[in-house]
Amino acid sequence: MKAKPTQNKTGTWRTFKPKINLDKCTGCRICFEVCPDSCIKMAMINGKVKSTINYTYCKGCLLCKKECPFKAIDSVKEDKI
Repeated sequence: MKAKPTQNKTGTWRTFKPKINLDKCTGCRICFEVCPDSCIKMAMINGKVKSTINYTYCKGCLLCKKECPFKAIDSVKEDKI
């Protein structure tokens, strides 16, 4: 059973976060399916289904990046305030 995102807010420990390259994203839903924190959602962007990330709940595990067959997800260093 997947976690409910409202129960698992990210703390300040995340070092890297995923960033979706919308030009490469095909909307295949693999990242959506593998995300253990249910923070990836599918949305219509410019008339096409694409993945989006709710960073409030993303832990930065980068499983989505590892599993993306189209290499549409990069990791970027988390900016700390």
